[in-house]
Amino acid sequence: MRVEKRNLAEFTTLGVGGPAEVWTVENEGDLAKAVSKPFRILGNGSNLLVSDEGVSERVIRLGGVFAQGDLGSVRGDPHLTPWIGAGVLLPSLVQEALNKGLSGLEPLLGIPASIGGAVRMNAGTRFGAIADVLEAVEIFHDGAFVVCAPEELSFAYRQSRLPAGAVISRVRLRLRKKSQDEIASLLARVDSARKGQPKRKSAGCAFKNPPGDSAGRLIDAAGLKGLSRGKAEISLEHANFFINRGGAKAKDFWELVTAVREQLPLELEWEIWGELS
Repeated sequence: MRVEKRNLAEFTTLGVGGPAEVWTVENEGDLAKAVSKPFRILGNGSNLLVSDEGVSERVIRLGGVFAQGDLGSVRGDPHLTPWIGAGVLLPSLVQEALNKGLSGLEPLLGIPASIGGAVRMNAGTRFGAIADVLEAVEIFHDGAFVVCAPEELSFAYRQSRLPAGAVISRVRLRLRKKSQDEIASLLARVDSARKGQPKRKSAGCAFKNPPGDSAGRLIDAAGLKGLSRGKAEISLEHANFFINRGGAKAKDFWELVTAVREQLPLELEWEIWGELS
């Protein structure tokens, strides 16, 4: 186990965030020690805005056995994967699924999350979400590892309901056999729908889409596309993406969030760590 004082900007896709005590756990015993005091779990740092002052809680990163796992040898249809560590990155699994002729992860193309973080937030696109292919979720809770069926976690649009203090440790997926050509075609459809998304540092969509509409369309219609605060900007390519033009602070992004909310009753999709107001 490694314990270090680090700036969380090093670990977030938005590139902002102040200091914290970062615990990188390698095995079950490490995890049990790390959760003995107030903590936060850090996946791949997407979908997250961290205060410039950082956070007082321990920040736990899942390494070692929790960053290992793959889709296994393809057997049966549906194919049930082995247990995959929650710290494994989702993009690597999407690529592996294509290589092995396994379908179900195509809607998650381009989401820069760990699989544990994706499950916690029920990450997805208009084509589908991670909950659609979950077979089981292992969590660490109250000193024990417990296996949960997906229905126990009450998945909804961009959310799940984990027990308070629970940590997702591993997941199993249920995927279908398809030809690589079929999977590649589905991936191309998803990729085409993402063409308008910016390539600069961002945390993914800032706001949840309201029923029957698009947050990006509403922000654009309100004339807020291109609005900037400091080095943070509402992207000209896609209004629901806020980008770091280099050297932005968390307070800059929070000012953009506030400016949007002054005109539109949108629900934030990002998770917020620390004090920003």
